[in-house]
Amino acid sequence: QEQLAESGGGLVQAGGSLRLSCAASGRSFRRSSLGWFRQAPGKEREFVAAISESGATVKYTDSVKGRFTISRDNAQNMVYLQMSNLRPEDTGLYICAQRPWGNVVHTVANEYDFWGQGTQVTVSS
Repeated sequence: QEQLAESGGGLVQAGGSLRLSCAASGRSFRRSSLGWFRQAPGKEREFVAAISESGATVKYTDSVKGRFTISRDNAQNMVYLQMSNLRPEDTGLYICAQRPWGNVVHTVANEYDFWGQGTQVTVSS
């Protein structure tokens, strides 16, 4: 059973930066595509970024392009989300997700099989 644990969230002023980390356990990490989603209170879970098994392909939602960077370290079973120039509308619970056995990026939540509990990011204006 795959397990994911996020860390790195916090309170930051607009324009600031945070780096989120997601530690994965399980044997399928290196053969998994990975994603970050976020959920604000009263809103649906929203795709943020995804990275393929090899790391060669990444995809972002339009609102974070140029500000966020997703990366992975297959040797450490880690996936990261570097967030810069944060805005109040980036506030939410950030959750990492894993889909084993595929070298394709996925942007839809129901395409992922495993989820972490999330780490809260709050951006003040």
